[in-house]
Amino acid sequence: MTTAVSSTPTPTPSISNTLGAGSGVDFTALASQLVDAQFAPKLQALTANNNKLTAQISGVSQIKSGITNFSSSLTTLVKGGSLSTQPTSSNTSILTTTALAGAKLNGFSASVEVRQLATAQSVSTGIITDKTASVGTGMLTLTLGTATVADGAMTGFAAGSASPINIAITSTNSSLTGIAAAINARNAGVTATVVTDVDGSRLLLKGPTGASQAFTMTATENPGFEGLSSLNVGVGATGTTIGSSAKDAIVAIDGVALKRPTNSINDLISGVQLDLVGAAVGTTVTLGTASPSANISQSVSDFVDTYNQLLAVMKQETDPASGSLYTDPAAKSLTRALAQLTLTKLSTATVTGAPTTLADIGVATNRDGTLSVNADRLSAALTKYPAAVEAMFADGGTAASGNGLGAALAAISTAATSTTYGLGASAARYTKLQSSIADDQAKITDQEDKLRTRLTAQFAATDARVASYKATQDYLKQQVDAWNSSKG
Repeated sequence: MTTAVSSTPTPTPSISNTLGAGSGVDFTALASQLVDAQFAPKLQALTANNNKLTAQISGVSQIKSGITNFSSSLTTLVKGGSLSTQPTSSNTSILTTTALAGAKLNGFSASVEVRQLATAQSVSTGIITDKTASVGTGMLTLTLGTATVADGAMTGFAAGSASPINIAITSTNSSLTGIAAAINARNAGVTATVVTDVDGSRLLLKGPTGASQAFTMTATENPGFEGLSSLNVGVGATGTTIGSSAKDAIVAIDGVALKRPTNSINDLISGVQLDLVGAAVGTTVTLGTASPSANISQSVSDFVDTYNQLLAVMKQETDPASGSLYTDPAAKSLTRALAQLTLTKLSTATVTGAPTTLADIGVATNRDGTLSVNADRLSAALTKYPAAVEAMFADGGTAASGNGLGAALAAISTAATSTTYGLGASAARYTKLQSSIADDQAKITDQEDKLRTRLTAQFAATDARVASYKATQDYLKQQVDAWNSSKG
């Protein structure tokens, strides 16, 4: 029987697998141990520094987020108007009120009678069966001015000072929908809409409110393509109907009748916008104010709570024993700035003895740096100096002092997050150092690989020599044994 011989070649052992075969020493392990012994201290130091930087970057991010959210939330609250005196209306179905930015409304009151709402001129054309069919070509001219209207027809018109607006109507836009689009494209203040029902389509035109915003639209037709004149609006026009005429709003403030072209009026009462909802001749609406005292009191408590939460985070990150940012100058600067906030002047006193700082209204700094509120003192300040306390929470500007609490905290936040000298700069510095550590770690890894390769080669040569010496030793031993045997 013939025995089959495998054709699979015997794999050539690698150096690392055969290293030590001659000497009996595990040179592969020895090379790794020597490499580790040389570079481990450096790598451990780099890892420790990297972990420290990671903690510092995390701490900076947490504090930046905290102060930024704190500031933005307060700014939103201040700008929202809930911390300032708001105007009120005794009948919101006739008119509503809104405080304008920077308004000082303490003690404000007025009576208003809405005798007429401002209206816009609206016009509709006759029915056109196919809104996509050509009406005609030529030029439509819009002119704004004042008009008199009776029974849906314009009986008189006086053009205003504004130049007429010409609208070219060609074969490409001569349908009802095309004409509407062409009118709207000129942005002349007159808007056009096509409405359709079972009878067909109509072109609806509407101008701005106000007596001086009436309008005419006159067609100049191209010969052989007539039809645009059916859309004429003005004295003697027969193809269109005026649904409402252009009128001014008429309001009486404390008995004095005044006209305005719109129903949103912000120049009659200082600091107040009136939005007219409905006319009611003979009905007087009383305007007054709503005090923000309750909102301010709640906001002070909320401010203190949020401040203390942020302070807790900062204490943890700057703790001398365990804080990752104990030596960070920006973190220390922010801590000092926040500590001074209760004594920062937030407004200018207009009355002797009026409060201008948080400390003046009962916000105290405790021994551990946290804040607390003396509710009785805050209530007394709101009762005795309501305008002064309100001024401390006003949206007064951007300066760090004298422009309200929102501006003061925003200035602290801006400085704290600065990329030049604040926490933003700290984050950039820590990130750069961490990147440098990564480069150093990569270099050490490369050096480890090169040293391990060199040692492995050296040990391979040593192992080969030892194997040769052993072979010679074995040969000599055999010869000696053979010689001794022959003598016996």
